[in-house]
Amino acid sequence: MGGVDKVKRQHDQGRLTVRERIDRLIDKNSFHEIGAISGIAEYDENSELKHLTPANCVFGRGKVDGRTVVVVGDDFTVRGGSADASISAKPLMAEEMAHDFRLPIIRVIEGSGGGGSVKTIETRGAANLPGGVGGTRWYWFTTANMARVPVVALGLGSVAGLGAARLAASHYSVMTRNSAMFVAGPPVVKRLGQDLTKAELGGAEIQTRAGGVDDAVDTEEEAFERARRFLSYLPSSVYDLPPTTPCTDDPERAEEALLKAVPRNRRQVYKMRPIIDAVVDEGSFFEVNANFGRPIITGLARLEGCAVLLLASDPFHYGGSWTAEACQKVVRWVDFAETFHLPVVYLMDCPGFMIGLEAEKSATIRHGVRAMAAVNQSTVPWCTIIVRNAFGVAGVVHQPANRYSMRYAWPSAYWGSLPLEGGIEAAYRADIDASDDPPAKLKEIEERLNKLRSPFRSAEKFWVEEVIDPRKTRSLLCEFARLAEPIRNVGPPTNMATRP
Repeated sequence: MGGVDKVKRQHDQGRLTVRERIDRLIDKNSFHEIGAISGIAEYDENSELKHLTPANCVFGRGKVDGRTVVVVGDDFTVRGGSADASISAKPLMAEEMAHDFRLPIIRVIEGSGGGGSVKTIETRGAANLPGGVGGTRWYWFTTANMARVPVVALGLGSVAGLGAARLAASHYSVMTRNSAMFVAGPPVVKRLGQDLTKAELGGAEIQTRAGGVDDAVDTEEEAFERARRFLSYLPSSVYDLPPTTPCTDDPERAEEALLKAVPRNRRQVYKMRPIIDAVVDEGSFFEVNANFGRPIITGLARLEGCAVLLLASDPFHYGGSWTAEACQKVVRWVDFAETFHLPVVYLMDCPGFMIGLEAEKSATIRHGVRAMAAVNQSTVPWCTIIVRNAFGVAGVVHQPANRYSMRYAWPSAYWGSLPLEGGIEAAYRADIDASDDPPAKLKEIEERLNKLRSPFRSAEKFWVEEVIDPRKTRSLLCEFARLAEPIRNVGPPTNMATRP
């Protein structure tokens, strides 16, 4: 690598070297390296080797849980991972191998991730035109692979420029909490008058809340474990189906706690994650993107061993209302499910789109329509459990509109064009104003309408198919997964390019 002193410096800063990372990420003794002796050499007048600077990209094939993957890593001990010490064909070949052999790819990123530096002008003798003649090929594979194979990216240090793009161009990204990611680092942004530390500019708190990175962990070992677990739910490429694993959890398991999971007081919040854990296979829920778009919970789970994408409302954040960020999150993960043939389960409690000035400034309705398009354009099997609220246009977006999907409602379900609260005063203003006791009249109307809006009234009219005992939820979801398994189609996604 970069020499004993550079390796020591890496360790002294609490970070592993690229080769140590690869060894701990993949199955033991499974790494087949490509281009191990490549580098930039200096020879004397007799063509004898004087010095070799190893290429700061290490890549090859390895196995994760017995399945072949491509792994490519930056060697920060050699010129901080910059282009001055790189051979551009190496990261390109890693992406090509993943694409053409339909193999998942894991990028271990530190530094600029193969990008350039100011010194590149001097070492190359000219200023590099981004992309350049033929240079766009590398960029094409970086994003094209996302429509073909699972892409996982680990940010394990300071990640800038092209490295940041490689980290973001993934289906799942995770960074350690002592790492940072930014388009340009503190010395550059200081010229804008922003004097910030790496953590203040692009630390884990910043990036996970902005949605630039999906998850943050304390140690590199945790990052490796999360990468392996994420891949365990997915096929090797879009030409395969997600693997089904043996299941020891009874599909008929019925949790008594579900009967009281939702408070009778509609103003009272409750925790959705215990409901998720109660209905999926024990210990199988793998949450992703937790700090971004928090009214929506997203993750992977299993139902009787079958992998599914799980969406769930979180009433602890804006009551589950869809913000602009929540809508972006829905688009991303529904598209992800479509790409890798994952059935979707949605545990719904959505009182509508977020309202107010900030919601209008963030174009919530525009993002909401994109979410509607993502759901309607999906083709994977879909099942919705209406846990509580379903209101307004966002309430419409709880299942695909143009095909059959399964839908169940709990007795706690509560729906309509808009909530009664606030709507009665507008719709019945004349009756209330004409009353001798307006507050009493308002209460009378509210009680009358609440009796009419029982979910059982909707079921009588077949406006909702089934109102179920919450304890039956797991059983019905496992049945859904079994029914969904044989009807999924393989191949690349073709219907995700027409967003409004």
